[in-house]
Amino acid sequence: MRVCPIFLVLVLSSPSLLGAREKSDVIGMKNGDRITCEVKNIDSGGVYASVDYIDGTVKIEWSKVARIDSKQPFIVRTQDGSVYNGTISTAESQGDTPVTLAITGEDGTSKLMREDIVSVDETSEEFLQRFNGAVGLGISYTKGNQSTQYNLNSDVEYLRERWNAKASYVANLSANSGSSTSTRNQIDFSAARLLRWNNYYTSGLVDLLQSSTQDINHQTTLGVGVGRYLTRSNRATWTVLGGMSWQNTIYNSTTTAIPNQNLAAAVFSSELRFFKFKKTNLDASAYLFLGLSEPGRVRFNTNASYYLKLFSDLNWNVTFYGNWDNNPPSNLSGSDYGTTSGFSWTFGSR
Repeated sequence: MRVCPIFLVLVLSSPSLLGAREKSDVIGMKNGDRITCEVKNIDSGGVYASVDYIDGTVKIEWSKVARIDSKQPFIVRTQDGSVYNGTISTAESQGDTPVTLAITGEDGTSKLMREDIVSVDETSEEFLQRFNGAVGLGISYTKGNQSTQYNLNSDVEYLRERWNAKASYVANLSANSGSSTSTRNQIDFSAARLLRWNNYYTSGLVDLLQSSTQDINHQTTLGVGVGRYLTRSNRATWTVLGGMSWQNTIYNSTTTAIPNQNLAAAVFSSELRFFKFKKTNLDASAYLFLGLSEPGRVRFNTNASYYLKLFSDLNWNVTFYGNWDNNPPSNLSGSDYGTTSGFSWTFGSR
């Protein structure tokens, strides 16, 4: 449970395996400057690009861009939920003239106003170059009580025109003299596909959890549902989802034998992403499980991460995690929550 996700992220984030797209895109600025680069993505009012002679990703304010030309494929999403796939270009923009983005794909050319665009993400004909994600690590040590804490988090996303798949891994360890070591490991796999109504989607989830605080040796959650985008802009996205789930929980051996528990439940979830050009990102998700096979049983878990961009592809982040059960087995804790902080590095189109 601890090795495979780390190995997966390290493999996918290796530049030699991911490869690099050709830096042949051109950005023309309103002041006359011209930049030859690799456009990685466009969102929150910024154009993010990689330049051969600059380390990391350059962040350019889109309102100061006069022209973009690229022969590479991109996935473009708009506020009404429409999705386009193709190469991108813009006509020369002078003064306060609105920028129009042209997307040329197999079905022809579509033109979109800049203010209608939520995001532009690079993609590729090469399988490995379609991945993007982040890897983060935080460590602290206190000599007084010989306290050591570490956290590791990573996520990988595979993006296509009308569907995406994600995998994430979070590990937390806390140890100090005079008390037992506390560990928590969580792995999430999810996939979503847009329906014919563009702001609606179907989604599936597989979640694996281990928590020594709650004496959970292994908890498996399977879920499926239908979701909707309530807000979709180049500053924020907010989604809600409803569906069904099944949970199997195996507890550690205690003085009293605890049988494996199975719970069929209705699941409701919400995800919020907020981003501000050159500064911060906030990602938060929450899942509520209402017991059907055990009426009155309620389980809830949440994860929230706040990112502050430092330089290049390096961020500082603070994360809050929590897991609650209103009816745990006798003498066991019904909650496990905490905060962590550390540094993270992004790769791909992020």
